[in-house]
Amino acid sequence: MSRLPLRCLAALLCAGVLGCGGTPADTATKPDGPPWFQDITDKSGIKFTHDAGPTGSYFMPQQVGSGAAFFDANGDGRLDIYLLQNGGPNGPKNALYLQKEDHSFEDGSAGSGLDIPGYNMGVAIGDVNNDGKPDVVVTQYIGVKFFLNQGGGKFVDATKESGLHNPAWSTSAAFFDYDRDGRLDLVVVSYVDYDPTWNCFGMANRRDYCAPKTFKGRVSRLFHNECADGKLRFADVTESSGFSQVPGPGLGVVCADFDGDGWPDVFIANDGAPNRLWMNKKNGTFKEEAVQRGIALNVMGIAQAGMGIALGDVDGDGLFDIFVTHLTEETHTLWKQGPRGLFTDVTAAAGLIAPTGRGTGFGTLLADFDHDGALDLAIANGHVRFRMPSGDQSLGSFWSDYGDHNQIYRGDGLGKFTDFSRRNPDISKRLTISRCVIRGDIDGDGAPDLLFNSVASPARLYRNVAPNRGHWLEVRAVDPALKRDAYGAEIRIRVGDRTRAAWLHPAESYLGSSECVAHFGLGDATQVDGIEVLWPDGKTQQFPGAKADQRIVLNKK
Repeated sequence: MSRLPLRCLAALLCAGVLGCGGTPADTATKPDGPPWFQDITDKSGIKFTHDAGPTGSYFMPQQVGSGAAFFDANGDGRLDIYLLQNGGPNGPKNALYLQKEDHSFEDGSAGSGLDIPGYNMGVAIGDVNNDGKPDVVVTQYIGVKFFLNQGGGKFVDATKESGLHNPAWSTSAAFFDYDRDGRLDLVVVSYVDYDPTWNCFGMANRRDYCAPKTFKGRVSRLFHNECADGKLRFADVTESSGFSQVPGPGLGVVCADFDGDGWPDVFIANDGAPNRLWMNKKNGTFKEEAVQRGIALNVMGIAQAGMGIALGDVDGDGLFDIFVTHLTEETHTLWKQGPRGLFTDVTAAAGLIAPTGRGTGFGTLLADFDHDGALDLAIANGHVRFRMPSGDQSLGSFWSDYGDHNQIYRGDGLGKFTDFSRRNPDISKRLTISRCVIRGDIDGDGAPDLLFNSVASPARLYRNVAPNRGHWLEVRAVDPALKRDAYGAEIRIRVGDRTRAAWLHPAESYLGSSECVAHFGLGDATQVDGIEVLWPDGKTQQFPGAKADQRIVLNKK
């Protein structure tokens, strides 16, 4: 979360020239239409408040936040919720909430094995031994924890057995099959070589959290899945793969095929340093190519404070684009892909460079909230260093100085976005220090719902209530031979003369894991005419069309 060295920016921020993180202009007026999201936290049964540890210590991991996951923890076919704590080894424990038949949640933490304390950062979900039960990785300051799913909502700590180890500050993590052998490998992003005895100061020489540029970046680690014959083991291939060659202050990660060769690559958002794009060379090695592919820096050639990552086709050309969140005094960046494997900063043209109302973004995701066929955008905001007080003290005397307002943007399907935050006061009006936002269809109505986990605040669940939604289709892609979802699959649907694409990558946003399903808003269309799946092993399979407004499961042959 790097910061421009000009102290005079503080005055500009509070004057509204760059946005100061108080109530944004677009949330200060009356909403101009029905909301898209309704806060259902209180009636959902979720009673989770994030603990960041004691205030006034300025322990840097506090303000980096903690993540969350949507996944089916107990195998009953319903989405459950896992929420992480950050209060240290003597603090409160992570919580697992199990969904009931009426779509409310009950606390299933006790006895689950996932209820651990610690400086817990991110979470990744993946079935590492192909037994049909999703397993859990939790990243920490310092280290990694691995939990093997025993069934029925019970997990066992198998960290030592797994061989997963990162002697660094771990942030986001993602499962993907980089060598296409049918077993999920793991990338763990590392942040900075933090020294907690180092004191940092901000505005008016006031004690504050350190900026990442104070410390050196660390090497992100790659683990090869070598589970076989009932044995659980990962090999650290960071050196042999090439990942050790370029360290960086990494926060967000997404794995996808960036150049169309059928092999998954790794994109890492760095905080105050050029982003990294590790291109898969199909032989167990990767080459860093972010600069030559146009996605390392913004259009001005500047490395910004990269935090969260959203992936999706914002303009309907069949290629995924990349959106990365940054600081208030910077701009978030949208990179459009085209031609395949090359990216161009189109932030200004997309309408995402407006100087007012922009926050310090972390978690972010692209999804079609109103089912009009165009991807929309959610951003979790929260400052990282002291700002001038806004007068809102709802987070208490300490944390209120870091509060911000979350945002929702509506996409037009052609690559442009309009801020819809004031239309969604449940999400945007409350002052929070939000970090992780994830998506999942909790009630089976086809619409993506949202969950935010915020620093020193309650986690909040938002049901999608967008009025006059169009038709929809949800697609799961499953490989029966592997007994799990096909992470990395590309799903294409044909509706009339239009083709739409989605990618299965639950590790998105920041520190989180969303539901592993391809979601399509169809607008007025009541029928999908054909479906194509590009499986992670490179094989392509055609499927017949389907009626709208349902979830279908496609099995690999």
